[in-house]
Amino acid sequence: MQILAATDFSTRSNRAIRQAGLLAQAQDAQLHLLHVVDDDQPEDLVGMERREAERVLTEQMSSMPELGGVQCRPMVVTGDPFDGILRAAAGVRADLVVMGSHRKQFLLDIFIGTTIERVIRKGAFPVLMVNNEAQRRYEKVIVPLDMSESSVDSLRIAQSTGLISDNRATLLHGFWPIARGKMFTTGADQASMDEYVASERQGAMDELATFLVANDLGGGGWSLRIEEGGAMEVISSAVTEMLPDLLVMGTHGRSGLLRTLIGSVTEEALRSLSVDILAVPPTRR
Repeated sequence: MQILAATDFSTRSNRAIRQAGLLAQAQDAQLHLLHVVDDDQPEDLVGMERREAERVLTEQMSSMPELGGVQCRPMVVTGDPFDGILRAAAGVRADLVVMGSHRKQFLLDIFIGTTIERVIRKGAFPVLMVNNEAQRRYEKVIVPLDMSESSVDSLRIAQSTGLISDNRATLLHGFWPIARGKMFTTGADQASMDEYVASERQGAMDELATFLVANDLGGGGWSLRIEEGGAMEVISSAVTEMLPDLLVMGTHGRSGLLRTLIGSVTEEALRSLSVDILAVPPTRR
């Protein structure tokens, strides 16, 4: 297994490196520590920053306890951060890219996105965004499922990278009782509306169970949670209530200006939720 951890030497990035080290220990993986030097500056300054970055990476490899016993390789490349990360990830055939959460710049983020969002949009690599202190094992994991291939991919990648073990995670699905509004306007009593919503909830539960079996994901220690509401509303509520260590999300294939201006549910989660998030792009079949 190949893990690439990108760092800008900030506190946020240091947390990500520590988490990557613990994952590499657990999976007996090779860890590549990457720093990208901005090449839009004088050549001698680029060279100086490269040398300094190599020195700091080497120092971190020897001083961070979480990197002890891990096969580590320092890497310094030049270019724009997101492009450098993608080139390096492709070069080492990364199974997982680990990054710290990035400082937000509101207007820039709306039109371009943070570095981590651009890596997820443009690349084909699962990306773990680390928000919190490193932990040896993610004990409480939430995986939103929307019955798509993307959500199946996200669950399987979380398993294969060791982020989920023993099929122990809460699988979260949201449903929307479409006819309830019409029942309300036609004067249906509360008991009838409650019965209808309960029926829709059970239908969603049955659909999720069938979906898991059809994708060879049945059994194990999954906990199924069905909640009423839109995707982001359901996810935010579950995160607030359950306080998970990790949120696992698939991204969907959407491109162009619409995605830039609106973004996906995953991008909204990356920006607004203070939890470690594994974002998994669609598998290129």
